[in-house]
Parts: sequence; structure tokens; C-alpha cells
Amino acid sequence: MQPYHLIYQSQWMAPMDAAALDGLLHQCRIYNQRHDITGVLLHTPEGRFLQVLEGARATVRHLYYHGILSDARHHHCQVLGEGSWPQRSFAAWSMGFRHAQPHDLRTLLGEAAPNNLGLLTRPYPRPQLLGLVMDFIANDRIPTWQEQ
Repeated sequence: MQPYHLIYQSQWMAPMDAAALDGLLHQCRIYNQRHDITGVLLHTPEGRFLQVLEGARATVRHLYYHGILSDARHHHCQVLGEGSWPQRSFAAWSMGFRHAQPHDLRTLLGEAAPNNLGLLTRPYPRPQLLGLVMDFIANDRIPTWQEQ
């Protein structure tokens, strides 16, 4: 069975210090290990998240639609892309993590102007966005050909 990817962005409701972020990552990694979910989370200083979740379709969708969306600490959740993929892109990580800057997310999402909720509205197609996230992780930055 091919793994399923779901890529989303959201905004955290309250400021998150390093201890709270570490606690969240620990909790997510335990859950993901138990449910065979892998992926990566990008987090900006102002509390924006961009996350790739991958695993069995029903498991990934359940986590997003019944876990993340129902978590009152998240708001303005937006799915950027989802679907089957030939292999896991982050198979070694129950929850990889990288700090990002707001301009990193703007570049990853195609330099789109924010909508009235402050979210970027015109992301690349899922395969291209997934490739850009993988490059960001591998190089710890956006590839130079994507920088403006």
C-alpha cells in the first residue's frame, strides 16, 4: 500500500516557548510512533506551522481531521495538498522538526500574498511543495533558485 501524504499549515493560538514546543514534539512523536505516522514539522517564531504527515490514508486523515482540527490551540488550519505517494519522504522520523522563518514559508508556498487570515493561499502543487520541503530539510534552507 502506498503511503498517504497530507500537508497543512496552521497558526498556534498562543505564544509557544521552547519548553512548550519540546512538550508538543514529544507528545506528537509518541502518538506517531504508535500509529506508524512519519513526517516533519516546520515552526516559525510567530507560531506558524507547516507540517507533512505520512502513513496509512485513514490514519493520517484521522489525525488531521479529528486531532489537529479539534485542537483548540490551532486555528486557521488549511490543507495545502494530500494524496498517495510512492514512498514515505520522511520515513526515518516519527516527527522531524525544523525552525523556519516567515520568509521561508512564503518561499515554500510560492510567494503568495496572505489572505485575510494571514495564511498563504496559492501553494505549489503537492509534489512540488513536498520536494521544496525536502530540500529545505536537507539543506536547512530554501534552495537558492527559489529565493527572491
